[in-house]
Amino acid sequence: MRLAVASKEGQAISEHFGHAKRFFVYEVTPQACRLLEQREVEHYCLGNSSSQTAMAGILEAIKDCHAVFVAKIGDGPVEKLKAIGVHAVSHYAWETIEPSLLDYARRTAAGEEIS
Repeated sequence: MRLAVASKEGQAISEHFGHAKRFFVYEVTPQACRLLEQREVEHYCLGNSSSQTAMAGILEAIKDCHAVFVAKIGDGPVEKLKAIGVHAVSHYAWETIEPSLLDYARRTAAGEEIS
């Protein structure tokens, strides 16, 4: 499965969805995790307001991913992601990327739902 990660430094799941300037995209199976690319986006959270143009760009950038891993995410973006078939996952916030993605892939393959 293809998974996107919001990360400041590329080591941990460390970025709020609305503040992400890039998503690290991985191809993940229960046995292996491989970084495919980094996708640059405009962050949409602008303090007390948000950029709908930036949100549209983010949704377009990660629409081919099964899930997006974030440190934090609001209810509005969760619903927008759900509408395009992408799960928002904050369960692994602040944890190291690859072990988290592998755990998610194993648990998903076993039929567990994680958010």
